Amino acid sequence: MSGGFSQYAASLAENDDDSDMQYEPAATSNTEDDTTDVEILEEFEGDEEDESEYEDAVDIAEALIEDGTVEEDEDGNILLNLEDPDDEDEEDDDEDDDFEEEDGADEDDEEDDNEAQNGEDEVVTDTTTPAVAAAESQTRNTIQLTREQLVQLIMRSNGGGLAQLFGLTGDDDEEEEEEVLPRRRFRRPQNLRPHPPKTFEPQPAGSALMESGLFGINDHENGLSKQTNSETQEGQMRRRKKVATRIMQRELGLGSPGKERSHNRLVSQELLPSTKADTIINYDARCYSGQFSEDGNFFFSCCQDFMVRMYDTSNPYSWRHYKTVPYMSGSWTITDATLSPDNKYLAASTMTHIVALANTDPDTDSEPYFLDLSDMHGGGSARGGPRQRHRSGFATFSIRFSGDGTEIVAGTNSNSIFVYDLESRKSIVQINGHDDEVNAVCYGDKSAPHILYSGSDDSTIKVWDRRSLGDGRPAGVMLGHTEGVTYIDSKGDGRYVLSNGKDQTMKLWDLRKMHDSSKADDRSYRRYMNHDFDYRGGTFEDHDYTGPHEDDCSVVTYRGHKVMNTLIRCHFSPPGSTDSRYVYSGSADGSVYIYNMDATLAKKIDVLAATRDSRPKPPHGQLSRFGWNHSTDWGTCIRDVAWHPTAPVIAATSWNGYGKEWGTCTTHTWNDGVDEDEGEPKMGLRVNAKLQRDPTYYGEPPLPSAAGARRARRMYRGDDDDDQ
Repeated sequence: MSGGFSQYAASLAENDDDSDMQYEPAATSNTEDDTTDVEILEEFEGDEEDESEYEDAVDIAEALIEDGTVEEDEDGNILLNLEDPDDEDEEDDDEDDDFEEEDGADEDDEEDDNEAQNGEDEVVTDTTTPAVAAAESQTRNTIQLTREQLVQLIMRSNGGGLAQLFGLTGDDDEEEEEEVLPRRRFRRPQNLRPHPPKTFEPQPAGSALMESGLFGINDHENGLSKQTNSETQEGQMRRRKKVATRIMQRELGLGSPGKERSHNRLVSQELLPSTKADTIINYDARCYSGQFSEDGNFFFSCCQDFMVRMYDTSNPYSWRHYKTVPYMSGSWTITDATLSPDNKYLAASTMTHIVALANTDPDTDSEPYFLDLSDMHGGGSARGGPRQRHRSGFATFSIRFSGDGTEIVAGTNSNSIFVYDLESRKSIVQINGHDDEVNAVCYGDKSAPHILYSGSDDSTIKVWDRRSLGDGRPAGVMLGHTEGVTYIDSKGDGRYVLSNGKDQTMKLWDLRKMHDSSKADDRSYRRYMNHDFDYRGGTFEDHDYTGPHEDDCSVVTYRGHKVMNTLIRCHFSPPGSTDSRYVYSGSADGSVYIYNMDATLAKKIDVLAATRDSRPKPPHGQLSRFGWNHSTDWGTCIRDVAWHPTAPVIAATSWNGYGKEWGTCTTHTWNDGVDEDEGEPKMGLRVNAKLQRDPTYYGEPPLPSAAGARRARRMYRGDDDDDQ
């Protein structure tokens, strides 16, 4: 230990008062023990330390005690060794000097021997054993500190002294000048960062929302509430019986009108879809998104083969495919799609500045329009294909229709937000408001198209009021994510917003709690980001967690799902089929996570288990459409999830298959825990993109083509030669 820190630590040990004291520096002294001069340390006032700095020092002290770097006796005192680490080097130097003088010493030894024999000198024998000498040396070089004094020593060390004290960092061979460093905020070493909070832990703010009536109602009649429902068999039996009773009361018209409404709401809340898939729709490319229309009569899915497939879901339990629209001249994949409020048009984006606008009418075969987001002057739309070449590096990650269907807002990789006006056919607003790519955008309220939300890889969510964009500043900023934001969803009430983040959390926000835009001016929020972490591969370990955000203004934080591999999405559950009771998200581990508002887990739908090996493995060595061999393991990544607005049906769109190279859209319904349906079709039906049963998915021979079937019939009749 350096001389300055040795005397400073000694001064701590000499002072018996542990609280509200000023530690005096050790004085410079020259004694008979050959003590060298050291610098006089500045006076240290413990009560001026920043609270967060003190908490960091406490964590460091606890870690040093736990791993045995410092010792603690039975009385709870800290034993600190003040031995200078350079002493061993000095001893080695002394041995070298003795070795160099060995030759000259031989001559003196002969004279000393003769003198000893003549009795001229007395030989003094040292009886102290090496063990006793070592113990005495250790006692002289060890002091006792309390835990509080160790904390103050760590705070005073400023990192540099701490390295010399415990050998945490730095080069031991390098001789450094002893000086008192200016005080600064102590940064916690990465290996001592806190572990992330536990998953599915109930949060009081979420419980209050569940009691507020804004997100469903609690079952007070039964003494149960969703945040306390057990996943035990007994709890499930009680819920099943209660659902049956409420349905019976509803059919018989029993109870007052108020109680009947309450029963209906509770029934809808408890009809959660099961893991067993009703139908598995298979695609030969990864599926990136899929959503129901607001009225539930329409569903679309977007895949990496640049096809948008549309389904009639007016009967949510029996879908019908009626149209497929190709996206010509796309790049990499279709990143997002959105339906117009009247369901007449569907807009799809890709990794370019071009957005395709297609007519959803099944009787219309017209080619889609192509809208140029980068065109701020008009005339940038064309039919039959984009007329302008793709602008280098421009990519569109997210698009949304406005509530009146006249505009489309888009988030791009140029750190910008664009608003495209469909009537003038040009972009009318460009907001350069983020420090990184804008992964998600949406409107705050269907009736107020002037309020926009944007989520970015810079970890912030910003609120924009188009009526006050003169200075280019947002109306507010929501801080709390420590990694990039992958998706945002508005409840549509102009108040609550939901977001998914690469920090493996989903957060609920209240606009009334957002920060002023000046809070993000210094960009200090970026210090929480782990720039070595890449969500596209690998895993998010505990050491990737950088600690809670000091300026977190979110209401509830949801943990348990995995936001890896791609921009995974999250949503509010619909009011019609769930009474707005839940929030839910896809996950890279192949499951759909449905959360209660208080962050506890309401249901986990294991799509990986439902689809595993639902297609035969390709022949060995066969290349996929991306040019690499199929992986030997079946994997599932749920990228998007849609909940039917009026029925207990969930559709999960995912990357699926060996190496996650294919795609699926699985439908899951509430079935009261039954594994099989009594009627047809059976649960787990495997179909192709047009909802046709494909025997190859069951390992059976493929169906013959139409021409092959006609030939087989002719051969059966014996007129095979009559080919003409």
